[in-house]
Amino acid sequence: MSASFSIRPYLLLLPGLLPILAFMSLVIGMALSQSVGYFNFSGDSGFSLRFWHTVLSEQQLWRAFWYSARIALFSSLLSVALAYPVALWLRRPFAGSDLVSALIKAPILVHGLVAAFLYVNFISFQGFLNAALVHLGLVARPIRMQNDPYAIGVVILQVWKNMPFAFLILTGPVRAIGDDILDAARDLGAGAFARLRRVILPLTLRSLQAALILIFIGAAGDYSFQSVAGPTSLNSLAQYMVRIQQDNAGHGWNEAAVIAVMLMGLSLFGSAALAALIQFLLRRTGR
Repeated sequence: MSASFSIRPYLLLLPGLLPILAFMSLVIGMALSQSVGYFNFSGDSGFSLRFWHTVLSEQQLWRAFWYSARIALFSSLLSVALAYPVALWLRRPFAGSDLVSALIKAPILVHGLVAAFLYVNFISFQGFLNAALVHLGLVARPIRMQNDPYAIGVVILQVWKNMPFAFLILTGPVRAIGDDILDAARDLGAGAFARLRRVILPLTLRSLQAALILIFIGAAGDYSFQSVAGPTSLNSLAQYMVRIQQDNAGHGWNEAAVIAVMLMGLSLFGSAALAALIQFLLRRTGR
């Protein structure tokens, strides 16, 4: 009786879990199969590693790979770094806290592609920002800020879009920390920074890791922000995958599948590295 009772919650998860696992297995299996020569929609199908050899020998692939990794890393770290103190500030309700919280979440309602076009219009050569700088006499002529080579605009858009998402993930665990725990730490002589480092951070570690990982995965596979506001001389992995598929009529799908597998690998190992980094920092700070 006790065994059946313990299994019952897992059985209730099956209707929702099985479709997710099925679709994930289908997508991953299809990408892996195409990357080694199967399911070639425009030629003969058969096992071959030549697509991996061809793609991995391209210098543009590695530029796109490290570019996507850099954008994903900076975007996730900055988003969480901005969301965490705001979540701590709004931990206790005060007059106007609901309005502040609603304004922080507002970017979630704006589609990423719309946000990218709005940002480009704002910083364009004849946009509002340049017009204001010239009118105020801060610059003599408009500055070219659109599609900057350092991808600052892409990072700004990623942080603007993902910071509210990180805030939603962190708000619940931060508010769940009882005042009695913090009061006990204060009575034992812990200052504000010590309470943050030894009490709040360890209790919110899981949610912080979840926010970092989810934002990293989304930013690593970004296409819309990069295509609208990104540098013209660099491609993200998603852009490079689409370009390879369109340019190679004979085996474009197979080479694009190789890039898709690499993108999944970047998301997997990048997420694991971020989780390990948070654990390491907590141990170093003397939890």
